[in-house]
Amino acid sequence: MDLFQDLTLILALFVSCIILFSSLKTFWSRGKLPPGPTPLPLLGNALDVGADAVNSLMKLSEKYGDVFTVYMGARPIVVVTGYKLVKEIYLDKGDEYLNRGEMPAFDSFYKGDGLIFTFNMKRWRDLRRFSLSTLRDFGFGRRSNEDLIIEETNHLVESLKKHNQSFIDPRLNLSKAFYNVIFSMMFGHRHDYEDKEMVTNMTYIYQVFTTISSSWGQLFELFPSIMNYLPGPHQNIKKLLGKLSKYVDSRVKINQKTLDPNNPRDYVDAFLIKMEKENIKPDSEFNMKNLIACTLQIFFAAVETMSTTTTYSLLILMKYPDVLAKVQKEIDQVIGRNREPALQDRNRMPYTEAMIHEMQRFTDLIPMGAPRRTTKEVTLKGYTLPPGTQIYPMLTSVLKDPTCFKYPTEFNPENFLNEKGEFKKNDAFMPLAAG
Repeated sequence: MDLFQDLTLILALFVSCIILFSSLKTFWSRGKLPPGPTPLPLLGNALDVGADAVNSLMKLSEKYGDVFTVYMGARPIVVVTGYKLVKEIYLDKGDEYLNRGEMPAFDSFYKGDGLIFTFNMKRWRDLRRFSLSTLRDFGFGRRSNEDLIIEETNHLVESLKKHNQSFIDPRLNLSKAFYNVIFSMMFGHRHDYEDKEMVTNMTYIYQVFTTISSSWGQLFELFPSIMNYLPGPHQNIKKLLGKLSKYVDSRVKINQKTLDPNNPRDYVDAFLIKMEKENIKPDSEFNMKNLIACTLQIFFAAVETMSTTTTYSLLILMKYPDVLAKVQKEIDQVIGRNREPALQDRNRMPYTEAMIHEMQRFTDLIPMGAPRRTTKEVTLKGYTLPPGTQIYPMLTSVLKDPTCFKYPTEFNPENFLNEKGEFKKNDAFMPLAAG
């Protein structure tokens, strides 16, 4: 019995020493970092942040200012709020904050592969340059892509008509349209709206996004070292991404079998051709792992952001019928009801343009922004941040900055209109960061 008590005492002392060491290490590491709530041993500021990370961090900014430090376990995170400072990170001194921060829910699956979730700056630069150039070649963001969008819009309208005025969840139909537009650029063709494979993949994408956006997902992002070992819905993220990756792999193999090096049809074809050209380079980033990862990451990001934003937009317009009436009036005046809309119509529809911008601002799709890391020692508002310091640029604080928007907490298209009713650009419009 005495031996058991002695062992228990030794174990208790050992654990206490670990906790004490962790606590001291956390305080020592503060250095000249901005002030913030006092972290607890092991937990850091878990109790201060909680499951509702966005609102908790914004409340902490009211107490500690627009730059402060919180600890996710033993990891210090510098939280930055307000347009002026977030702009400094993204644009004014972007090279000093260029490294990507941790996103554990995705990092645990991709392990640095691909374009969006890599810490390798050479890989990021090479794949980013190629992806932007290739997508533009296939019409992304250009007038040449207009016919593709109009064609898919017609398919969407026909699909909606089949419901014959019955109640529906519009998200599924909207997602199918966006899915097909992006799928056409990535793989060269579209799907029928009843295609089971497409519906299954859309379900996987939606489940990943909703899980990451949930309390479980936020806790996973904030405390990965703990959440990795705890059961819960967050454990499904890796499984779902695995299923999507397997599907992309199967589609890539189809492209390989029918590839014509002189006539690339889509993004995957262009990547395969690039792989063949660079296969003699030992440090080339153009390989099968990055092809699958890039394709899935671009596809996932494009489909989910567009479908979610549009779904929220419909809900908002239901709540603001006066805005909907003004948009409809402008559409009738400029386009009418006897022809299809064209990209050039935007310049003659200031209220509709303002409404679209306000939708994205008010929806606030990525409130915490994409985390960044300092590339070297930097000074931010008088505080010295060492190399590798992780930054949370809070986009929600920019989109609701009262110094930038007349109605920061309300849905009001006048946030993007001048006194003459003309569309007015706003540099604080950063719904998806500064890119």
